[in-house]
Amino acid sequence: MAYSSDFYKSYLVEEIRDEARDEGRDKGLAEGRAEDLLLILEERGLTISDETRQRIGDCRDPELLRSWVTRAVTASTSEEIFDTE
Repeated sequence: MAYSSDFYKSYLVEEIRDEARDEGRDKGLAEGRAEDLLLILEERGLTISDETRQRIGDCRDPELLRSWVTRAVTASTSEEIFDTE
């Protein structure tokens, strides 16, 4: 029985692989930013409610998390990072 690798070389398969790779990269980036955000808030001595912690942990948008990280540097409260949404 001959083996054909055409399936693994098809355009569709490559596209699916690329999408999965991009999704994995974005997920990892979002998780890292969420961890960084919580660390910043904790190190600044700000109280983090369970709701805030959940909202940060549930967010999968790396750019939104980046904006929250930026705000966390100067926020007076942990909830203040969400103010301009």
